[in-house]
Amino acid sequence: MTRKHSPEEIIEVLSHFDPGNSLLRYEPLGHGHIHDTYLVEVAGSDGPKKYTFQHINTLVFWQPELMMANWEKITRHLREKLTAASGKKGQWQSLRLLVGKDGRSFYRSAQNEYWRAYHYIDRCHTVEAPKNPEQAYEAGKAFGLFQKLVADLNPAEIFETIPHFHHTPRRFERFLQALQAANPERRKRAGSAVSFALERETIVSVVTEGMASGRLPRRVTHNDTKINNVLFDDETGKGVCVIDLDTTMPGSPLYDFGDLVRTATCRAAEDEVDLSRVKFELEFFRAVAEGYLSQTADLLTPAEKELLPLAGRLLTFTIGLRFLTDYLEGDVYFKISRPEHNLERALAQFQLLSSMEEQEKEIQRVLSSLVT
Repeated sequence: MTRKHSPEEIIEVLSHFDPGNSLLRYEPLGHGHIHDTYLVEVAGSDGPKKYTFQHINTLVFWQPELMMANWEKITRHLREKLTAASGKKGQWQSLRLLVGKDGRSFYRSAQNEYWRAYHYIDRCHTVEAPKNPEQAYEAGKAFGLFQKLVADLNPAEIFETIPHFHHTPRRFERFLQALQAANPERRKRAGSAVSFALERETIVSVVTEGMASGRLPRRVTHNDTKINNVLFDDETGKGVCVIDLDTTMPGSPLYDFGDLVRTATCRAAEDEVDLSRVKFELEFFRAVAEGYLSQTADLLTPAEKELLPLAGRLLTFTIGLRFLTDYLEGDVYFKISRPEHNLERALAQFQLLSSMEEQEKEIQRVLSSLVT
Protein backbone atom coordinates (compact mmCIF):
# COMPACT_ATOMS: atom_id res chain seq x y z
CA MET A 1 0.00 0.00 0.00
CA THR A 2 3.01 2.33 -0.19
CA ARG A 3 3.77 2.27 -3.93
CA LYS A 4 2.79 5.07 -6.25
CA HIS A 5 0.23 3.87 -8.75
CA SER A 6 0.99 4.22 -12.45
CA PRO A 7 -0.76 6.68 -14.78
CA GLU A 8 -2.41 3.69 -16.46
CA GLU A 9 -3.94 2.61 -13.15
CA ILE A 10 -5.23 6.12 -12.43
CA ILE A 11 -6.67 6.38 -15.95
CA GLU A 12 -8.45 3.04 -15.44
CA VAL A 13 -10.12 4.36 -12.29
CA LEU A 14 -10.94 7.65 -14.03
CA SER A 15 -12.62 5.80 -16.89
CA HIS A 16 -14.98 4.24 -14.36
CA PHE A 17 -15.92 7.41 -12.49
CA ASP A 18 -15.62 10.06 -15.23
CA PRO A 19 -15.48 8.34 -18.64
CA GLY A 20 -14.60 10.38 -21.69
CA ASN A 21 -12.34 12.85 -19.91
CA SER A 22 -8.56 12.71 -19.91
CA LEU A 23 -6.01 12.75 -17.11
CA LEU A 24 -3.93 15.94 -16.88
CA ARG A 25 -1.90 15.11 -13.77
CA TYR A 26 -1.99 13.33 -10.45
CA GLU A 27 0.10 13.47 -7.30
CA PRO A 28 0.11 11.92 -3.82
CA LEU A 29 -2.07 13.79 -1.36
CA GLY A 30 -1.86 13.99 2.43
CA HIS A 31 0.00 11.94 5.01
CA GLY A 32 -2.48 9.17 5.80
CA HIS A 33 -1.26 6.00 7.44
CA ILE A 34 -3.68 3.61 5.71
CA HIS A 35 -4.77 4.38 2.13
CA ASP A 36 -2.97 5.66 -0.98
CA THR A 37 -4.51 9.04 -1.77
CA TYR A 38 -4.09 11.17 -4.90
CA LEU A 39 -5.11 14.58 -6.15
CA VAL A 40 -6.26 13.95 -9.73
CA GLU A 41 -6.78 16.74 -12.27
CA VAL A 42 -8.93 15.98 -15.29
CA ALA A 43 -9.48 17.81 -18.58
CA GLY A 44 -13.25 17.97 -18.92
CA SER A 45 -15.43 19.45 -21.64
CA ASP A 46 -16.28 22.37 -19.35
CA GLY A 47 -12.75 22.92 -18.07
CA PRO A 48 -10.33 21.24 -15.65
CA LYS A 49 -11.78 19.34 -12.69
CA LYS A 50 -10.12 18.04 -9.55
CA TYR A 51 -10.90 14.85 -7.71
CA THR A 52 -9.52 12.94 -4.77
CA PHE A 53 -8.84 9.30 -5.60
CA GLN A 54 -8.19 6.77 -2.84
CA HIS A 55 -6.91 3.25 -3.18
CA ILE A 56 -8.57 1.49 -0.26
CA ASN A 57 -6.44 -0.66 2.02
CA THR A 58 -8.50 -3.85 2.18
CA LEU A 59 -6.15 -5.44 4.71
CA VAL A 60 -7.44 -2.87 7.20
CA PHE A 61 -10.95 -2.36 5.80
CA TRP A 62 -11.66 -5.91 4.72
CA GLN A 63 -15.31 -5.24 3.83
CA PRO A 64 -14.93 -2.13 1.65
CA GLU A 65 -18.39 -2.36 0.09
CA LEU A 66 -20.04 -2.09 3.48
CA MET A 67 -17.69 0.75 4.42
CA MET A 68 -18.74 2.60 1.28
CA ALA A 69 -22.40 2.02 2.15
CA ASN A 70 -21.63 3.94 5.36
CA TRP A 71 -19.99 6.71 3.34
CA GLU A 72 -23.03 7.03 1.10
CA LYS A 73 -25.47 7.22 3.99
CA ILE A 74 -23.38 9.61 6.08
CA THR A 75 -22.38 12.03 3.30
CA ARG A 76 -25.99 12.18 2.06
CA HIS A 77 -27.21 12.89 5.59
CA LEU A 78 -24.60 15.60 6.14
CA ARG A 79 -25.25 17.23 2.79
CA GLU A 80 -29.01 17.35 3.35
CA LYS A 81 -28.62 18.95 6.76
CA LEU A 82 -25.95 21.42 5.71
CA THR A 83 -27.88 22.42 2.59
CA ALA A 84 -31.03 22.96 4.63
CA ALA A 85 -29.06 25.22 6.98
CA SER A 86 -26.83 27.08 4.50
CA GLY A 87 -28.21 26.54 1.02
CA LYS A 88 -25.89 25.64 -1.84
CA LYS A 89 -22.87 26.72 0.19
CA GLY A 90 -23.57 23.88 2.61
CA GLN A 91 -22.92 21.29 -0.10
CA TRP A 92 -19.22 22.13 0.05
CA GLN A 93 -19.01 21.46 3.77
CA SER A 94 -19.33 17.73 3.18
CA LEU A 95 -17.52 15.27 0.93
CA ARG A 96 -19.32 14.53 -2.35
CA LEU A 97 -18.75 11.02 -3.66
CA LEU A 98 -18.53 10.27 -7.36
CA VAL A 99 -20.79 7.51 -8.62
CA GLY A 100 -19.34 5.17 -11.23
CA LYS A 101 -20.90 4.04 -14.48
CA ASP A 102 -22.28 0.98 -12.69
CA GLY A 103 -24.10 3.19 -10.18
CA ARG A 104 -21.78 2.32 -7.29
CA SER A 105 -19.64 4.63 -5.16
CA PHE A 106 -16.54 2.48 -5.53
CA TYR A 107 -14.56 0.74 -8.27
CA ARG A 108 -13.32 -2.82 -8.02
CA SER A 109 -10.55 -3.50 -10.51
CA ALA A 110 -9.73 -6.77 -12.24
CA GLN A 111 -6.89 -7.11 -9.72
CA ASN A 112 -9.48 -6.93 -6.90
CA GLU A 113 -8.30 -3.47 -5.82
CA TYR A 114 -10.92 -1.09 -4.47
CA TRP A 115 -11.00 2.62 -5.24
CA ARG A 116 -13.26 5.54 -4.39
CA ALA A 117 -13.36 9.10 -5.71
CA TYR A 118 -14.88 12.34 -4.50
CA HIS A 119 -14.84 15.97 -5.49
CA TYR A 120 -11.69 17.74 -4.35
CA ILE A 121 -12.45 20.70 -2.10
CA ASP A 122 -10.21 23.46 -3.44
CA ARG A 123 -8.65 26.43 -1.66
CA CYS A 124 -8.35 24.42 1.56
CA HIS A 125 -5.51 22.83 3.45
CA THR A 126 -4.84 20.44 6.30
CA VAL A 127 -2.40 20.75 9.20
CA GLU A 128 -0.53 17.98 10.96
CA ALA A 129 -0.35 19.92 14.22
CA PRO A 130 -1.99 23.17 15.36
CA LYS A 131 -0.04 26.38 14.90
CA ASN A 132 -2.18 28.47 17.23
CA PRO A 133 -5.25 28.22 19.50
CA GLU A 134 -7.48 29.53 16.73
CA GLN A 135 -6.77 26.42 14.66
CA ALA A 136 -7.46 24.23 17.67
CA TYR A 137 -10.79 26.01 18.19
CA GLU A 138 -11.79 25.56 14.54
CA ALA A 139 -10.91 21.86 14.64
CA GLY A 140 -12.96 21.41 17.80
CA LYS A 141 -15.90 23.27 16.29
CA ALA A 142 -15.74 21.26 13.03
CA PHE A 143 -15.83 17.91 14.81
CA GLY A 144 -18.43 19.18 17.26
CA LEU A 145 -20.63 20.18 14.33
CA PHE A 146 -20.09 16.76 12.75
CA GLN A 147 -21.24 15.09 15.97
CA LYS A 148 -24.25 17.38 16.15
CA LEU A 149 -25.24 16.64 12.54
CA VAL A 150 -25.05 12.84 12.86
CA ALA A 151 -26.72 12.76 16.29
CA ASP A 152 -30.05 11.66 14.82
CA LEU A 153 -28.58 8.77 12.80
CA ASN A 154 -29.42 5.35 14.21
CA PRO A 155 -26.18 3.57 15.27
CA ALA A 156 -27.80 0.23 14.43
CA GLU A 157 -27.99 1.29 10.76
CA ILE A 158 -24.27 2.09 10.48
CA PHE A 159 -21.89 -0.78 9.81
CA GLU A 160 -18.98 -1.29 12.21
CA THR A 161 -16.05 -1.06 9.78
CA ILE A 162 -13.38 -2.08 12.32
CA PRO A 163 -14.95 -3.97 15.21
CA HIS A 164 -13.86 -2.78 18.67
CA PHE A 165 -11.78 0.01 17.09
CA HIS A 166 -11.45 2.11 20.27
CA HIS A 167 -12.01 -0.77 22.68
CA THR A 168 -9.00 -0.05 24.88
CA PRO A 169 -9.22 -3.27 26.95
CA ARG A 170 -9.01 -5.32 23.74
CA ARG A 171 -6.16 -3.13 22.51
CA PHE A 172 -4.36 -3.75 25.79
CA GLU A 173 -4.90 -7.50 25.53
CA ARG A 174 -3.50 -7.51 22.00
CA PHE A 175 -0.52 -5.51 23.23
CA LEU A 176 0.16 -8.18 25.86
CA GLN A 177 -0.06 -10.90 23.21
CA ALA A 178 2.27 -8.96 20.89
CA LEU A 179 4.71 -8.45 23.73
CA GLN A 180 4.77 -12.17 24.45
CA ALA A 181 5.35 -13.09 20.79
CA ALA A 182 7.65 -10.20 19.82
CA ASN A 183 11.09 -10.47 18.35
CA PRO A 184 13.45 -10.30 21.37
CA GLU A 185 15.41 -7.41 19.90
CA ARG A 186 12.27 -5.36 19.26
CA ARG A 187 11.01 -6.14 22.74
CA LYS A 188 14.29 -4.93 24.19
CA ARG A 189 14.32 -1.68 22.18
CA ALA A 190 10.73 -0.99 23.26
CA GLY A 191 11.47 -1.62 26.94
CA SER A 192 10.72 1.86 28.30
CA ALA A 193 7.51 2.17 26.28
CA VAL A 194 6.38 -1.28 27.41
CA SER A 195 6.93 -0.38 31.07
CA PHE A 196 5.02 2.88 30.62
CA ALA A 197 2.06 1.05 29.09
CA LEU A 198 1.92 -1.64 31.77
CA GLU A 199 1.78 1.01 34.50
CA ARG A 200 -1.46 2.50 33.08
CA GLU A 201 -3.64 -0.57 32.76
CA THR A 202 -6.10 0.84 35.33
CA ILE A 203 -7.59 3.43 32.93
CA VAL A 204 -8.32 1.13 30.00
CA SER A 205 -11.89 0.04 30.85
CA VAL A 206 -13.56 3.27 31.99
CA VAL A 207 -15.48 4.07 28.79
CA THR A 208 -16.12 0.49 27.65
CA GLU A 209 -17.63 -0.40 31.02
CA GLY A 210 -19.80 2.73 30.91
CA MET A 211 -21.12 1.80 27.46
CA ALA A 212 -21.67 -1.83 28.42
CA SER A 213 -23.73 -0.79 31.43
CA GLY A 214 -25.77 1.73 29.44
CA ARG A 215 -24.51 4.64 31.52
CA LEU A 216 -22.85 6.05 28.40
CA PRO A 217 -24.96 6.14 25.23
CA ARG A 218 -23.92 4.50 21.98
CA ARG A 219 -23.87 7.08 19.18
CA VAL A 220 -22.68 7.45 15.60
CA THR A 221 -19.21 8.99 15.93
CA HIS A 222 -16.30 9.82 13.61
CA ASN A 223 -13.67 7.82 15.55
CA ASP A 224 -10.65 9.37 13.81
CA THR A 225 -10.80 13.00 14.90
CA LYS A 226 -7.20 13.96 14.24
CA ILE A 227 -6.73 17.63 13.45
CA ASN A 228 -5.45 16.64 9.99
CA ASN A 229 -8.92 15.33 9.21
CA VAL A 230 -10.27 18.88 9.10
CA LEU A 231 -10.01 21.03 5.98
CA PHE A 232 -9.20 24.68 6.76
CA ASP A 233 -10.10 27.53 4.42
CA ASP A 234 -6.93 28.97 2.85
CA GLU A 235 -8.17 32.55 3.16
CA THR A 236 -10.07 32.68 6.45
CA GLY A 237 -8.50 29.81 8.37
CA LYS A 238 -11.98 28.58 9.34
CA GLY A 239 -12.79 24.88 9.51
CA VAL A 240 -14.68 23.93 6.33
CA CYS A 241 -15.18 20.19 6.24
CA VAL A 242 -14.43 17.00 8.16
CA ILE A 243 -12.82 14.26 6.04
CA ASP A 244 -11.88 10.57 6.35
CA LEU A 245 -15.15 8.88 7.22
CA ASP A 246 -13.87 5.30 7.12
CA THR A 247 -14.29 4.72 10.84
CA THR A 248 -17.55 6.64 11.26
CA MET A 249 -19.56 4.01 13.10
CA PRO A 250 -21.16 3.34 16.50
CA GLY A 251 -19.05 4.61 19.38
CA SER A 252 -18.72 7.27 22.06
CA PRO A 253 -18.17 11.03 21.67
CA LEU A 254 -15.59 10.65 24.44
CA TYR A 255 -13.35 8.87 21.96
CA ASP A 256 -13.83 11.66 19.43
CA PHE A 257 -13.16 14.40 21.95
CA GLY A 258 -10.18 12.48 23.29
CA ASP A 259 -8.49 12.01 19.91
CA LEU A 260 -9.15 15.64 19.07
CA VAL A 261 -7.46 16.68 22.32
CA ARG A 262 -4.55 14.36 21.52
CA THR A 263 -3.86 15.97 18.14
CA ALA A 264 -4.94 19.59 18.70
CA THR A 265 -3.15 20.41 21.94
CA CYS A 266 0.44 19.71 20.93
CA ARG A 267 2.45 21.55 18.29
CA ALA A 268 4.86 18.65 17.80
CA ALA A 269 4.23 16.04 15.13
CA GLU A 270 2.70 12.70 16.00
CA ASP A 271 6.06 11.04 15.30
CA GLU A 272 8.33 13.71 16.83
CA VAL A 273 11.65 12.17 17.86
CA ASP A 274 12.77 15.10 20.03
CA LEU A 275 10.55 14.37 23.01
CA SER A 276 11.40 17.70 24.65
CA ARG A 277 9.15 19.29 22.02
CA VAL A 278 6.17 17.08 22.87
CA LYS A 279 4.07 19.10 25.32
CA PHE A 280 0.39 19.39 26.16
CA GLU A 281 -0.54 23.08 25.87
CA LEU A 282 -3.39 24.15 28.12
CA GLU A 283 -4.22 27.22 26.00
CA PHE A 284 -4.78 24.96 23.00
CA PHE A 285 -6.87 22.61 25.13
CA ARG A 286 -9.17 25.41 26.23
CA ALA A 287 -9.62 26.44 22.59
CA VAL A 288 -10.41 22.95 21.30
CA ALA A 289 -12.79 22.29 24.20
CA GLU A 290 -14.60 25.60 23.59
CA GLY A 291 -14.95 24.79 19.90
CA TYR A 292 -16.22 21.26 20.45
CA LEU A 293 -18.62 22.16 23.25
CA SER A 294 -20.00 25.13 21.31
CA GLN A 295 -21.74 22.49 19.17
CA THR A 296 -22.25 19.60 21.59
CA ALA A 297 -22.89 21.02 25.08
CA ASP A 298 -26.64 20.50 24.73
CA LEU A 299 -26.15 17.04 23.23
CA LEU A 300 -23.83 15.32 25.71
CA THR A 301 -25.29 13.61 28.76
CA PRO A 302 -24.09 14.37 32.33
CA ALA A 303 -22.23 11.05 32.37
CA GLU A 304 -20.38 11.94 29.17
CA LYS A 305 -19.49 15.40 30.46
CA GLU A 306 -18.18 13.88 33.68
CA LEU A 307 -15.61 11.82 31.75
CA LEU A 308 -14.43 14.56 29.39
CA PRO A 309 -11.32 15.25 31.54
CA LEU A 310 -10.19 11.64 31.08
CA ALA A 311 -10.90 11.44 27.36
CA GLY A 312 -7.66 13.02 26.12
CA ARG A 313 -5.49 10.84 28.33
CA LEU A 314 -7.38 7.66 27.43
CA LEU A 315 -7.16 8.20 23.68
CA THR A 316 -3.54 9.30 23.78
CA PHE A 317 -2.75 6.12 25.68
CA THR A 318 -4.82 4.00 23.29
CA ILE A 319 -3.17 5.39 20.16
CA GLY A 320 0.28 5.09 21.70
CA LEU A 321 -0.54 1.51 22.62
CA ARG A 322 -1.58 0.77 19.03
CA PHE A 323 1.68 2.18 17.67
CA LEU A 324 3.65 0.15 20.20
CA THR A 325 1.70 -3.02 19.42
CA ASP A 326 2.27 -2.57 15.69
CA TYR A 327 5.99 -2.13 16.32
CA LEU A 328 6.11 -5.33 18.38
CA GLU A 329 4.15 -7.18 15.68
CA GLY A 330 6.58 -6.10 12.95
CA ASP A 331 4.87 -3.00 11.49
CA VAL A 332 1.89 -4.71 9.87
CA TYR A 333 -0.78 -1.99 10.19
CA PHE A 334 0.53 1.58 10.00
CA LYS A 335 2.66 2.82 7.13
CA ILE A 336 6.24 3.51 8.18
CA SER A 337 9.05 5.48 6.55
CA ARG A 338 11.90 4.24 8.77
CA PRO A 339 12.58 1.09 10.82
CA GLU A 340 11.75 2.53 14.26
CA HIS A 341 8.89 4.72 13.10
CA ASN A 342 6.10 3.05 15.08
CA LEU A 343 8.19 2.96 18.24
CA GLU A 344 8.96 6.65 17.81
CA ARG A 345 5.25 7.35 17.42
CA ALA A 346 4.49 5.39 20.58
CA LEU A 347 7.15 7.22 22.59
CA ALA A 348 5.84 10.59 21.40
CA GLN A 349 2.28 9.67 22.43
CA PHE A 350 3.42 8.47 25.84
CA GLN A 351 5.38 11.67 26.36
CA LEU A 352 2.26 13.67 25.50
CA LEU A 353 0.26 11.58 27.96
CA SER A 354 2.81 12.30 30.69
CA SER A 355 2.42 16.02 29.99
CA MET A 356 -1.36 15.68 30.26
CA GLU A 357 -1.05 13.83 33.55
CA GLU A 358 1.08 16.64 34.97
CA GLN A 359 -1.71 19.14 34.14
CA GLU A 360 -4.67 16.99 35.12
CA LYS A 361 -6.02 19.51 37.66
CA GLU A 362 -5.80 22.36 35.16
CA ILE A 363 -7.68 20.27 32.57
CA GLN A 364 -10.44 19.67 35.10
CA ARG A 365 -10.68 23.38 35.89
CA VAL A 366 -10.96 24.34 32.21
CA LEU A 367 -13.76 21.86 31.58
CA SER A 368 -15.57 22.82 34.79
CA SER A 369 -15.69 26.39 33.51
CA LEU A 370 -17.15 25.29 30.17
CA VAL A 371 -19.59 22.54 31.14
CA THR A 372 -22.68 23.25 33.21
